[in-house]
Amino acid sequence: MIDELPAGLTARHMAPDDHPRVLEVLDAWWGGLKGEAGSMERALLLPRLYFQHFTTTSYLIERDGGEIAAFLVAFLSQTEPEVAYVHFAGVDPALRGQGLGRALYRAFFALARSRGRRHVHCVTSPQNTASRDFHTRLGFTASAVRADYDGPGLDRVAFSIDLVADDAGARAS
Repeated sequence: MIDELPAGLTARHMAPDDHPRVLEVLDAWWGGLKGEAGSMERALLLPRLYFQHFTTTSYLIERDGGEIAAFLVAFLSQTEPEVAYVHFAGVDPALRGQGLGRALYRAFFALARSRGRRHVHCVTSPQNTASRDFHTRLGFTASAVRADYDGPGLDRVAFSIDLVADDAGARAS
């Protein structure tokens, strides 16, 4: 499924039983970003329905002992036939810089391409500079901050990548 993982890690698609396990790691992995309000916001962004209805487009990386190392919750747009969307992704801070996030995104890009999708979109909060930098390194184009994007006080930066251009660039490298 995902071949480019360090030893001791395996990838699979998500399952409904993964929901509480992923919620458990959010606060630690996000280092308390935005305090208690940020904690609640992250939990609310990952309701169980994502783990029930987007299992074939979402991924989980686990250590040999079953501990979560990284995850990506994503889906194919129902209204825009050329678009796929990464809703939420995270990597254990102890494992960052080892290519797990890139591997998850690349697996989703391949799946999206195989289903006829040309673009992948996602958003992050303006305060999440690590996410903003990561997406830029992957080749996403960032928007300016969009005030109240997800509701009052929930500003976001939107990202987009053209999979056809990204694929051509990867072949040229």
